[in-house]
Amino acid sequence: MKLKWRLVTIALFVSFAYPIENDTHSLTIKVEKLQNSKGVVQFVLYNKDGSIPDEKFKKYYQKQIGTIGKNNTAISIFENLPSGRYAVNILHDENKNGEIDKGFILPIEGVGFSNVNKLGLLNGPSFIKSSFELKTDSTLTVKIIYMVKKGKYNE
Repeated sequence: MKLKWRLVTIALFVSFAYPIENDTHSLTIKVEKLQNSKGVVQFVLYNKDGSIPDEKFKKYYQKQIGTIGKNNTAISIFENLPSGRYAVNILHDENKNGEIDKGFILPIEGVGFSNVNKLGLLNGPSFIKSSFELKTDSTLTVKIIYMVKKGKYNE
């Protein structure tokens, strides 16, 4: 019986002296000012250098599909993410086909990347530009960029 209590005492001491840290986190991603409420919003999370650009969505770490809510906004929460570097890609998938639809060259649906506020032919996204360190539960707002305005080429 004494041995049992000694083991319990040692276990309690070790657990208080060396607490086990929860090294997983949640990441809440918000999208505002969507051009309309058509379709869905695709939230794509990356965790490796070289994974962006990923026009065919084959190199991602996790993906979620979100509905468009009030005021043309959408939110997605990724749970149990290990600490590390991540990048986010958003697609306002108006026709729900899971692809970035393009006109001649430019996307005709809204796209967005973490840490990127402007896109152009010479200013493309990359994991290095878009990535951020996740160390705690975090919330991130991603700007959606519409390269082709409605009414010009894609009504």
